[in-house]
Amino acid sequence: MDPRAPGNRYPDRVRHFDLILIGTGSGNSIVGPQFDGWKVAILEKGLFGGTCLNVGCIPTKMYVYPAELAQGAVEAGPLGVDAHLDKVHWSAIRDRIFGRIDAIEAGGRDYRTGDRTPNTTVYTGTARFIGPKVLDTGTGETITADRIVVAAGGRVDVPAIPGLASVPFETSDTVMRIDDLPASIVIIGGGYIAAEFAHVFASFGTRVTQLVRGPRLLRRHDVEIGQAFTESASARYDVRLNATITGVSGGSSGISVNVTGPLGTDTVTAEVLLVATGRRPNSDLLDAAAGGLELHPDGRIVVDSYQRTSVDGVYALGDISSDWALKHVANAEARTVAHNLEHPNDLVATDHRFVPAAVFTHPQIAAVGLTEEEAFESGLDYVVARQKYGDIAAGWAREDTAGFAKLIAETATGKILGAHIIGPEAATVIQPLIQAMSFGQTAYELARGQYWIHPALTEVVENAVLGLPLRARKPDNS
Repeated sequence: MDPRAPGNRYPDRVRHFDLILIGTGSGNSIVGPQFDGWKVAILEKGLFGGTCLNVGCIPTKMYVYPAELAQGAVEAGPLGVDAHLDKVHWSAIRDRIFGRIDAIEAGGRDYRTGDRTPNTTVYTGTARFIGPKVLDTGTGETITADRIVVAAGGRVDVPAIPGLASVPFETSDTVMRIDDLPASIVIIGGGYIAAEFAHVFASFGTRVTQLVRGPRLLRRHDVEIGQAFTESASARYDVRLNATITGVSGGSSGISVNVTGPLGTDTVTAEVLLVATGRRPNSDLLDAAAGGLELHPDGRIVVDSYQRTSVDGVYALGDISSDWALKHVANAEARTVAHNLEHPNDLVATDHRFVPAAVFTHPQIAAVGLTEEEAFESGLDYVVARQKYGDIAAGWAREDTAGFAKLIAETATGKILGAHIIGPEAATVIQPLIQAMSFGQTAYELARGQYWIHPALTEVVENAVLGLPLRARKPDNS
């Protein structure tokens, strides 16, 4: 339906664009010089730059690095170094981080609203679909376009906990900007967001209690990795597993959380309560269904491999549609959409075969491909190899006793099916395995087709690959 046609149900004044972009995270990178001849509308109800820049991966990792320095002082004793942590200047850390990030956010906004992109109109209201390819901008103006990109991301998902609405609490959106480092914090959640904040606050000297409803932390990871991390985290701070939260209340002593678990009922009190139980897509805020967009049961917009939605000319990318709420995935999907907008007769698909992820905790965790549980459930003929950090020279140097790499490969061919690493710099160490999987290298080719620097942390990967009990170690050249 043409919203400008006589007799329709839309407002009389409808402004038409060549392209509408909803959201300024990864989607903002789409509008480059190749679209200078297009009339473009950008809709953003919040901060420019999206979740990653403002409340996600970038500021959290800027906290993680000083946390690592603080934790390193505590753990220096076995290396023959007497060190201790004197004080963490929370406000200095916070101001360094957001002094940089807020300037980038403002710069991105100024770029799109200034003279350098005269073909672009920015709307800052809360937009919603009122029909296929028709949007109420929230500013009193209705717009439509030939092509629309929905890249509106997600938001914090706060569970229904009795009493929670009556007490002050933080989320991942707010906790990094608090005024002072708390003496104590209760963290609700067992996923990667909760794990990273638990590491940061524990490293800075805060008394941490983490409440987890499941039997281990990081339940989406390989079970062996999740169990190893749960043991490591439990040695640093109070981790309550299989915990059911029955209520929350506030008082002069702080926030009290009532918990029922395997050992009975208890009340945990702390200065700050952090709710880190996950995120949800923003499709409901956009009223995506009114725009004719098909949705998954969890609210994600359905897209095909070309990032196309159920409405012709409408694309979606990132957390609002993807299986992976990861910045590097959203960036890849944005590149796909940019190409397909420019070349509608030469479409490319996003490669989601081997999506890696990392958790920047202590120890660090990285993963790509199948878990052992998934390989087993799929009925694959596979083998597993494990290599301890403590058995390579770089691990000796660190006196590492807990880290390891776990590889899963197809028995007959040596095809790497999955890789899971817990230990120092895991997010970097795993990269050769991501590359091998992406470009079809077998385990033998990966191990013997290149030099591995000695003594470097990557030897944990080399030795793990060599340790795979494969049927044929060399490739079949017949």
